[in-house]
Amino acid sequence: MSSRRSFLKHASFAPFSLWIPQAFAGTAASTSLPRSTPMAQGVSPEGILDFLDAVEQQKFELHSLMMLRHGKVIAEGWWEPYGPEFVHTMYSMSKSFTSTAVGFAVAEGKMSVEDKVISFFPDDLPATVSDNLAAMRVQDLLTMSTGNEKEPTQTCVKEENWVRTFLAQNITHKPGTQFMYNSVATYMCSAIVQKVTGKTVLEYLTPRLFEPLAISGMKWETCPRGINTGGWGLSIQTEGLAKFGQLLLQKGKWNGKQLLPAKWIEEATRFHIQQPGGDKPDRPKANNDWLQGYGYQFWRCQGTAFRGDGAFGQFTIVLPDQDAVIVMTSENKNMQGQLDLVWKHLLPAFGETPPAPKFGGTDFTPANPGDAILELQQRLKGLKLPLPAGSKTSPLAKNRRYKLAANDLGLAEAGFEFAGDTCTFIAEDRRIVCALSGWNRTQTAFPGTPPRLISGGKPKEPFTSKIAAHATWKDDQTLLLTWRHYETPHSDTLTCKFEGDNVTITFLNSITAMNPKAKDPRAPLKGQVS
Repeated sequence: MSSRRSFLKHASFAPFSLWIPQAFAGTAASTSLPRSTPMAQGVSPEGILDFLDAVEQQKFELHSLMMLRHGKVIAEGWWEPYGPEFVHTMYSMSKSFTSTAVGFAVAEGKMSVEDKVISFFPDDLPATVSDNLAAMRVQDLLTMSTGNEKEPTQTCVKEENWVRTFLAQNITHKPGTQFMYNSVATYMCSAIVQKVTGKTVLEYLTPRLFEPLAISGMKWETCPRGINTGGWGLSIQTEGLAKFGQLLLQKGKWNGKQLLPAKWIEEATRFHIQQPGGDKPDRPKANNDWLQGYGYQFWRCQGTAFRGDGAFGQFTIVLPDQDAVIVMTSENKNMQGQLDLVWKHLLPAFGETPPAPKFGGTDFTPANPGDAILELQQRLKGLKLPLPAGSKTSPLAKNRRYKLAANDLGLAEAGFEFAGDTCTFIAEDRRIVCALSGWNRTQTAFPGTPPRLISGGKPKEPFTSKIAAHATWKDDQTLLLTWRHYETPHSDTLTCKFEGDNVTITFLNSITAMNPKAKDPRAPLKGQVS
């Protein structure tokens, strides 16, 4: 750490307009959250810089970061090719929005958390309704304590009627007594909301939540019967997550209007049930953010914070004591490690806003805090995901077409065209232009993309995915194509090996790459010059 940054870490921070660079002080649109600077809201920019350093050094892959203090955005950044205008797949962060839809329905008298689940679906009940199934309440769905013998999601999503399949599962434990993570339980909440309102969760939330918060562009997957998947499947912009977190922090109030009762927010985010587990050799229970208790589709965190989160590091963290919200989108396997960096670097950066500085005294001079803000501004504006190492040229960079052997993707032909700073990959009528320097944004309906953690709600093929495409030569015979599906956390890597008149194209998606023992479900393509 430089001596300047070390000094800043221990300095006092106070608002002063001279220190606010234009990038932070610009006028925000009326639909956006207000912008400020870290120092104006009593936050050390040094702590944010340390966090960014740690993310880079420990090779965590973040796609976006947004920090709010006192209702104002004090830091925001997107790692290229991700950007503020794009939605991002939320995975289980979707659950917190489904819970909120239940909250609205309860507030409007359409249902109660004490209602029995079977009461909503008389036509989908099994021939014999067990006592435990009969006792299951909406609250048990919300708290992941349905009593299932085993997690039923993968079983349910293989069927056409997910509700009927869920109700047919063995309920071996008394509902409300044991926590077991259960994504299709959240789907059942979505199905109940649709049953009592006549609208999907997305349709129901739009005038009640999304429109008042000026959130637009969101999407939500559905099951085969047209019900939003609930426990996953929402795509939303980073700032939409931040607004949602701020609404939770303000206990349901927005622009002076109480959108959702404060009592619901308090009830939904408080401790309801303990997850199983205890101390581990490498991590005490007190430092495990998955063992701090669970609410209504919200996790309790260490300390007084709570969060919604989704696979691979989609986070909305609410910090009531600091009057702050931290939002991240990512692709990381080690979500606890990602949170650890938040607790180590970002949490200590929040402090109380002190009185104005004493000029001519010994506290500090305006130049130093201004330098910190400028450094942070430049760092956030210049965030980029690293490009794969390689060369832009090879003696084999020639335009060629290949006839493919029979394959599971149903492709008969592939080809490559090189022109200027691009390599175009051709698969029959699909042309994917990959930049040899940086990324080229395009879209494609290539079979088997984008990668998915869960199959339920998957759109029918072919599904057009927005991608940022890059190409590089790993060596003279090996061309790497990287496709980042930038509205999801995931990417695909195609390794194209050229040997004489033959080419072998091997696939590796980023989910599979996290598990050294796993293999990509797509078999290699083998082709011969046509």
